[in-house]
Amino acid sequence: MPRTTQRKRKDYTKDDVKLLKAHSKARTPVAKLSKLMKRSEGALRQKALALGIGLGHQR
Repeated sequence: MPRTTQRKRKDYTKDDVKLLKAHSKARTPVAKLSKLMKRSEGALRQKALALGIGLGHQR
């Protein structure tokens, strides 16, 4: 049987949160931000929701 790999959870650092807030203010598209931060769009949207900030260029 093929072995399945466990996904490691990548915690948000203070710098990650600062970058997310900056891109929220700049209205950077989520797809572009996702590639930049190496996280999924869903993960970024969930973190933005938890922080109470909007995300993406059309809100």
